[in-house]
Amino acid sequence: MSVETESLLQEVKENIEAAQNYRSELQQRLQGLSQARKQVRGSSSHTREALHRHFQELQTSLSRVLGERLNSLLQEVDAIERESVSPLDDCQKLIEHGISAADELLREGEAAIRCGISDREEKLCHFAKKALHIQLDSLPEVPALVDVPCVSAQLDNSLLRVMQEHVGRHGNVSSHPPVQVEELVERPGSILVRWCKVDEDFTPQEYRLQYRRNNAAQYEDAYVGKDCEFLVLHLDPQTDYLFRVCARGEGRTEWSPWSIPQTGYTTLTPHEWCPGVDGYILSSRKNIAMRSDSSQGYGRSCVLYSSSPTYFCGQTLTFRISAAGQMHRHDSVGVCADNQAGVESLQRDQAVCISTNGAVFVNGKEMTNQLPAVTVGSAVTFDMEMVSLFSVSSNNNPTDGGTFKLRVTIGSGNREVVFDWLLDQAVDSLFFGCSFEHPGWKVLVF
Repeated sequence: MSVETESLLQEVKENIEAAQNYRSELQQRLQGLSQARKQVRGSSSHTREALHRHFQELQTSLSRVLGERLNSLLQEVDAIERESVSPLDDCQKLIEHGISAADELLREGEAAIRCGISDREEKLCHFAKKALHIQLDSLPEVPALVDVPCVSAQLDNSLLRVMQEHVGRHGNVSSHPPVQVEELVERPGSILVRWCKVDEDFTPQEYRLQYRRNNAAQYEDAYVGKDCEFLVLHLDPQTDYLFRVCARGEGRTEWSPWSIPQTGYTTLTPHEWCPGVDGYILSSRKNIAMRSDSSQGYGRSCVLYSSSPTYFCGQTLTFRISAAGQMHRHDSVGVCADNQAGVESLQRDQAVCISTNGAVFVNGKEMTNQLPAVTVGSAVTFDMEMVSLFSVSSNNNPTDGGTFKLRVTIGSGNREVVFDWLLDQAVDSLFFGCSFEHPGWKVLVF
């Protein structure tokens, strides 16, 4: 085979491979286009159903409310009529009785006049007495028309106009939600969800984040507030979760449409405290530890470590204090290279920590910089990044050298300290721990 033929054959093979890649890319785009069409048609169908359902509920509720109001007003009319007609009926009965008595008296008087002379005097006397008894000069009082109710209804004709205006502004249809989930960052046993506003004309007042398992039917609220990120805790590793977010516009009461759900999962094992340590009680998920008042543990400090070295550089480790006891100088939370037993505090070699009074210790030595004291509600964060894997000069540390250097940032309140931490040897992962002298302290780790 000639060189030209081989070159042509190679070119043909390259074109075939390029065509295969091109076809594969087009097929993927066709699949994406199909998903986009499915989203448009599916969301449109769902929106139609929601609109029909909502306005049907409005019609039913409005009809019920109007009917209830009509019945209430009719009952008021009935009550006024009943109360007003009753005395008029009594007056009518009295007048009719008087007319009847007058008719009878007239008949007797006419009969007395027509009777014979022998009986006339007796009948005239009887008539006179009866006329005196009836009191022909006493007439019942009939109320004037201005003194009796004239029932009417006052109806505000502007109600229909107001309702038309409100209904005309009620609801809206949007093609895109004003906020979208921007990023899902896996954390140990949790996922950090970040979202952002995508509609420049929309002014959010607060956000609402929901999530659910991929196979669950109902979403549940995770966060409502003004922040644009939230760490969703207590998630099972290797499990898909769906996240969505919406917002409430400034001056509005209703929530915006939900964002397009985003799927996320974490591969990182959740942080857990080591069970079975005397003096500490753990929650069911083992991420909350409480210093107890046990007879063996009380009165002497001991360190509670994580069940395994689950903290890696590049992550953020957070300790949140949910209850506090009496302070002691050995009280501290922090990170260490090992889970050395028999020590009273994390204020030791191969560990960095912050004490409850805000002092920062590196390899057992207190730093000059100090953070705010740890109290109920405090959140202490540890961030680390690898700086060097090689031997470093002891000039970086006045007393100790090392072969592994990490840059550590400890944050508490609105302050933070940054320093380099020298270790004797390289480590892939680190333990975390806490130590409290007195009972009452409760700390959540995530």
